Amino acid sequence: METRHAEQIARELALNVQQVEAVGALIEDGATVPFISRYRKEATGSLDEVAVAAVRDRAAQLAELDKRRESILKSLTERNLLTKELQDKIAAAETLSVLEDVYLPYRPKRRTRGMVAREKGLEPLAALVFEQDNDTDPAAEAQTYVDETKGVASVDEALAGARDIVAEWVNEDPMARERMRALFREKAFFRVQVVEGMEEKGSKYRDYFDLEEPVSNAPSHRVLAMRRGAREGILDLRVHPDEDEAITLLRNLFVKNESVSADQVEKAVHDAYRRLLSHGMETEIRMETKHRADEEAIRVFAGNLRELLLAPPLGRMRVMAVDPGIRTGCKVACLDRQGALLATETVYPVGSGARKEQAAKILLELCRLNRMEAVAVGNGTAGRETEAFIRGLNFPGDIPVILVNESGASVYSASEAARVEFPDLDVTYRGAVSIGRRLMDPLAELVKIDPKAIGVGQYQHDVNQVALKRSLDDVVVSCVNAVGVEVNTASEQLLSYVSGLGPRVARGIVTHREEQGPFGSRSQLLGVRGLGPKAYEQAAGFLRIREGENPLDASAVHPESYPVVESMARDLGCSVRDLMTDASLQERIRLKDYVTGTVGMPTLKDIMEELAKPGRDPRKRLEPVAFAEGIQEIKDLEPGMRLPGVVTNVTAFGAFVDVGVHQDGLVHVSELADRFVKDPAEVVHVNQQVTVRVLDVDLDRNRISLSMREQTGPRKKVKGEGSVRQEKGKQGKTRSPRNEKRKPDAFNNPFARLKDKPLG
Repeated sequence: METRHAEQIARELALNVQQVEAVGALIEDGATVPFISRYRKEATGSLDEVAVAAVRDRAAQLAELDKRRESILKSLTERNLLTKELQDKIAAAETLSVLEDVYLPYRPKRRTRGMVAREKGLEPLAALVFEQDNDTDPAAEAQTYVDETKGVASVDEALAGARDIVAEWVNEDPMARERMRALFREKAFFRVQVVEGMEEKGSKYRDYFDLEEPVSNAPSHRVLAMRRGAREGILDLRVHPDEDEAITLLRNLFVKNESVSADQVEKAVHDAYRRLLSHGMETEIRMETKHRADEEAIRVFAGNLRELLLAPPLGRMRVMAVDPGIRTGCKVACLDRQGALLATETVYPVGSGARKEQAAKILLELCRLNRMEAVAVGNGTAGRETEAFIRGLNFPGDIPVILVNESGASVYSASEAARVEFPDLDVTYRGAVSIGRRLMDPLAELVKIDPKAIGVGQYQHDVNQVALKRSLDDVVVSCVNAVGVEVNTASEQLLSYVSGLGPRVARGIVTHREEQGPFGSRSQLLGVRGLGPKAYEQAAGFLRIREGENPLDASAVHPESYPVVESMARDLGCSVRDLMTDASLQERIRLKDYVTGTVGMPTLKDIMEELAKPGRDPRKRLEPVAFAEGIQEIKDLEPGMRLPGVVTNVTAFGAFVDVGVHQDGLVHVSELADRFVKDPAEVVHVNQQVTVRVLDVDLDRNRISLSMREQTGPRKKVKGEGSVRQEKGKQGKTRSPRNEKRKPDAFNNPFARLKDKPLG
């Protein structure tokens, strides 16, 4: 990493340069974010994953900026346009927009009105007019440029050509563009109208048919919805500030006085804004707000995915998994403690008395023969009914019956991973297997599914797909490595997310395991084809080998630190195993005695935490959700009911909660708490158990409005909340944006708020 980049990143992220340079060097050497944040704390000053990833991403952005800078310099050099002054301006540009502004006057472009005017020899006249000398008479000066052979037939044509040149100068002026860019950011509005004749076809966009939204605070989901509606030809979307204010800004920059020449410049300024600058700025602000909306949507998606992946596991238990169904019956799969399939069956617990009796008999027999310890029931169609039926069976012992979120199970069923794992198993039973395994270990099972199929995203198909994939991959990698992976039982998909591995090496580990049996130590991994010393360094600390030759192999202590632990044990006159199981021995260790040039206190403290609880799963304990009895369908709900539920999705405008009726209800952001909530993620997270109050039920549209507030009635607004930007109407009267006019109704009417629900 170049020093200038390190200094800029350090300044932007409030880090010191040494930290940034250390992260840069490690990443360039092939280190991963989890490895750096966990095992190179001395080098980075204990930066966490978020900070390390931020340095990595900003360094990549600056590298792209440099790439564009080099391309521009090459183009200018080849066309003999590069001067020392221009080169210095290009080198000083710290953002892409500034760089492009500097390059704009020199960028190859299509034939423009200004070019045509220059070809007619009118540039000297334009320069003279632009000077705005009080003694200059533009008409008199223009007379000398009238030449029909050059295409200038009159004084008016000469002045028009000069104005075209001046308009381009105004448009290409870096200061003007930066000031105009700021105006668009601070005072522009999204102005949306329905395309004539598309009212019926675009009915789902009806809340956007006549809307004005300030660019500065438009929420991400509405920006993405407006753009989608425009892309589908339903909405006409424009982005502009007040035109008078924009032109006044330019006039103050370029009109120097009240001379006759200044009148010509003022006309050019108007033309520059309306014909050139406004369109360029609108394109920029559209891209900028899209990028901002993408970042917010991806952030929400990534946060939801993290909560879902780190959901509490049941652990190694023998599970009977049930994928509910009515017409085709419930598919049942019995799994052992490693998730291997023992038996399958189809039962019909919803139907006639005879079928129910037969289903009960089969389920009880499966439970007895396969020594089941828990039952997982998918929460799809007939899930609550199936759960209630199974709870009524006389299972031996205290076998828990747990409702499991089955989103994405059908995707796994038809996936290549499922076909490889169960080539001869019917696709419907594969879904039941996925439900059971998801209860045992959500992380291990969900990594087999594309995160976009899990159902916790917001406008996921509208955002930048490259950025989305990068962010979601980062989350999966972070979660997998935070928990650790049992190398002798992990699937190929799970292993592929371990730091330093990847699909090819993961497949090699599985093949080696199948051919030569379980790994007895971490060091044996070096015998896997394609897993060299570098990959081993990155991966070893995140791989677990329980009951292996070395007890440290079951912990997060990296093999490079084994000598430190062995030295501790030797000094105490005990074995490493004794040290890991005897807290009194651990208390006798003086960490400062083991500090070296390469091992500092951060690593030593991590080692002690692992010795205290080696290989402990960082995830919380599983607490099954108990839905209200007798509430199984949306028609069972009534306003005022208080119900237990579980958060299934968090968005920028609220949270969706499953209350056990096969249709999630919406808790709008204004109903999440008795205080003002800006970001729903501050209050709720996916898989969180909550208590909600039913506000309203719309059976026709299958919508449920919920509240988590303790108080009833309108919430008192805090100072500054819901403030409205105002603009001047065509008649000079002050008016509020149209969408703001709906806010009082939206606040009091729960279904008005449902307009914020993601479309499609």
